[in-house]
Amino acid sequence: MYPPELVKPMREDLTAVGFEELHTPEAVEAALAKEGTTLVVVNSVCGCAAANARPGAKMSLENAKKPDHIVTVFAGVDKDATDVARSHMVPFPPSSPSMALFRNGELVHMLERHHIEGRPADMIADNLKDAYDEFC
Repeated sequence: MYPPELVKPMREDLTAVGFEELHTPEAVEAALAKEGTTLVVVNSVCGCAAANARPGAKMSLENAKKPDHIVTVFAGVDKDATDVARSHMVPFPPSSPSMALFRNGELVHMLERHHIEGRPADMIADNLKDAYDEFC
């Protein structure tokens, strides 16, 4: 588990733009049970989360179509919530950071770490925007 003071700015990077943090398995299940589209960002302390994933997720929201709900779990911090979120992302293996778009609780688009690592934030944002245009 990472110290709270270490992850606080990483959490706030997403919550400042409206992402809801999910800390418990019950919160994850409730979020994914909502009608409409839900973007789940599996946040992380790794460098690619700061350099690419979080900025890409934020930039993706600058789109005509966007998810109805935006939520985040923090890998290595909110373990149980992250495990439940990842259980909904099967058949994709656990990775962080990662991003998943759900529509009415069904996984419709996935960005794994290998889709994020080494790619610029605008490329990640464009990938998500394409998914929003198709599914939102």
